[in-house]
Parts: sequence; structure tokens; C-alpha cells
Amino acid sequence: MKRRPSGPRRKEALALGYEPSRDEAPRVLAKGAGELAERILAAARAHGIPVREDRSLLKLLSRLEPGDEIPPELFLVVAEVFAFIYRVEENWRGKTMLPAREKNSKPPR
Repeated sequence: MKRRPSGPRRKEALALGYEPSRDEAPRVLAKGAGELAERILAAARAHGIPVREDRSLLKLLSRLEPGDEIPPELFLVVAEVFAFIYRVEENWRGKTMLPAREKNSKPPR
């Protein structure tokens, strides 16, 4: 049985993005551990980007480098993440009574 090292885990983060007019698939925008992970998370919070914690998904996606597209075998899992983000945005919009986003506009940041 593999033993986990004692002590706190080092924070890791990975940012995904998808621009339909440019990308064939979602891609890794940034990834890092420790201080870099903290900066990625701080940037997401500062821009109102929802954050989802999922160690299993992070482990799968950590093999990719920034700029890499998500491989087809992970499309379904990543689609669930984007669905989560869209639900969060819709809930936020509903609570603040903002108009619905235009089809090609970016989410509030």
C-alpha cells in the first residue's frame, strides 16, 4: 500500500478555457503548484471565475501542459466542469437580475 507523506498537501491548480471561434476543444490555460497555484486561484476569484475543486480531474489533466487541448477521452468530464460553471453563472445572473449574456459575449469577470 502506498503511503501518503505527512503534513499539508501542496496546493495545485489548473485553469481551463474554451473559445469556440478558435479552439476545437477546451484547452489548459495555466497550471501550477504552491505559490503559482495560489496566484491562479486568486486571478480566478478576482475575475469572478467559478472554481471547482476536483482532485481526480486535476490528476488526469495535470499530464497536460498550458496550451494543450483536452484529449477526446476527457471531453465528457470537462463538459461537466463547463456545465457547472454555466450553472453558477446563471444562478449569479438570476440573483443579481442582470440581463442574460449575449450569445458571443464573455461572462462577467
